Amino acid sequence: MTALLELSERLWNGEGNTSDTDPLLTFLSEEVADGVFFLASFGNVTAVDAGGELTLVDTGIDVLAARNHETIRAWTNTPVHTAIYTHGHIDHVGGVGPFDEENAQRGRSVKVLAHEAVPRRFARYAGTAGYNTSINLRQFGADTGFIFPEHFRVPDETYVDHLDMTVGDESFELRHGRGETDDATWVFIPQRGVLCTGDFFIWASPNAGNPQKVQRYAADWAVALREMAARDAEILLPGHGVPIVGTDRVRRALEETAELLDFLEQQTREMMNDGARLDDIIHSIDPPAHLLERPYLRPVYDEPEFVIRNVWRLLGGWWDGNPATLHPAPENALARVVADLAGGVTALADRALAQADAGDLRVAGHLVEMAVQAAPDDVGVHRARAEILRRRREHATSLMAKGVYGAAALESEQRLR
Repeated sequence: MTALLELSERLWNGEGNTSDTDPLLTFLSEEVADGVFFLASFGNVTAVDAGGELTLVDTGIDVLAARNHETIRAWTNTPVHTAIYTHGHIDHVGGVGPFDEENAQRGRSVKVLAHEAVPRRFARYAGTAGYNTSINLRQFGADTGFIFPEHFRVPDETYVDHLDMTVGDESFELRHGRGETDDATWVFIPQRGVLCTGDFFIWASPNAGNPQKVQRYAADWAVALREMAARDAEILLPGHGVPIVGTDRVRRALEETAELLDFLEQQTREMMNDGARLDDIIHSIDPPAHLLERPYLRPVYDEPEFVIRNVWRLLGGWWDGNPATLHPAPENALARVVADLAGGVTALADRALAQADAGDLRVAGHLVEMAVQAAPDDVGVHRARAEILRRRREHATSLMAKGVYGAAALESEQRLR
């Protein structure tokens, strides 16, 4: 068994942590089926060599385009006929360039295929590049050299619901579904029994609740996963992470991911129908522990609480049901009143630290944030805020939460210098 499949086997059996699949550390690749090459990059790339033509499913991020190209070319020199974007996120659409350049020398071009909503995503990205730069720096803890791109290799052809096509002598079934994005595609290669899921499956609790990005679609996501499971694929190639091999394993991974999403969506909807506020829902729903314990469903990137918020946003809008938040007071005005009631910002910050020491980091977070809002230049308050946020980061499980807490802690730490 090769290194990539050995890693997959260990992770499936709960031996090791899914952080071991970090593509920037592993960058593993191999031929996983006859004529099917899989590269664990950022995000993953699948290449299918058939009938003298190469098809790519996703192309990775732009900063790794040259490396991905070199890795694929070490496997085959077959010219690229088609590249399929599973969705428009930048870590999946940035690697066409080297193949375009290569084909230009051959007097041909790469045909890029995607769902019809991908060009609209690219247009939105061009208009929000500054915002996306800031949230990606915060989410991933990237260095300040990262700049979100404004220009993209647009699709040459798009489809609406489904597309069956042949490249060389290989058949590809493209199916649209809404999940992490509204422009998502999953690809089934029936002759090889290979399923390319894109980010419908990423070896982590589904990214259906990202607090800094646009709407996700938990219920539709579950529908798409069950449609994939019905294909009885022998090999699952995910958008991130490692392959899953074996029809039973593939079906189980897809169906249990759907089960988790359905549970969160249904429980949220039922409580909304009963008149519950968002706060009640967030603190009442406990996801099934047996699902979160699965090695491919652990909340290491997104987390179920955020998914609940996204279900609320989709079904109920932005208001959380609390009358005070419909026309809220400015945060600093409310903070000053609370600080006065507490006996000053120092007393408020001290109480926040006491709550943190008692293990109540959520209340501590509210109190210390009020203290900073009331006295934004108080060094002692920033010292308390940095300490509490660092603790929150240590206790968080998801990359998203760690990124937000870490970035906020850094803000206060910079005030101490």
